[in-house]
Amino acid sequence: MTQSRDRRMNIDRIPSLLDRLLGAVMRTTQWLILPIVVLLFLQWPLRDIFRAYSREANDLGQWIFALYVAASVTAATRAHTHLAADLLARHYDPAVRDFIARCGAVLGLLPWALLVIFTSKNIVLGSIAVLEAFPDTYNSGYFIIKAALWVLAGLILTQAVVDAVRPRPSA
Repeated sequence: MTQSRDRRMNIDRIPSLLDRLLGAVMRTTQWLILPIVVLLFLQWPLRDIFRAYSREANDLGQWIFALYVAASVTAATRAHTHLAADLLARHYDPAVRDFIARCGAVLGLLPWALLVIFTSKNIVLGSIAVLEAFPDTYNSGYFIIKAALWVLAGLILTQAVVDAVRPRPSA
């Protein structure tokens, strides 16, 4: 009996652990904006003054931006800053709003994230397998942009699971 209760307590902690992990990922990836800005700024002097490495800066900026955007969608979901049909819902009882949010996670986000993962399998795995390079410059790293699609879907999938099974807010 005690083992069953201990096991249940460990399972109950999984959403909290996932939530903390997602929080750590969001706190880390928010800083990717700094190298993106620096690389965008450096493209002009690299191209016009030094006449070198501007395309490399652009390529590096592109894959960092892809990872940043992949995490930003989940960060917006966590911060509740997405556009929402809230005109009527803000007047609903908190329990009803919570139920609607859980249904949205289970019926909207989970299937969408799984669809993206499964339908992009050949594109992403093929790109990673050959370590695809940028088509214009042949610089390595283009596969990271395609892999960012799975990062996006994986983060959304994880957030949807957390949202669907998290403990109900105290009234």
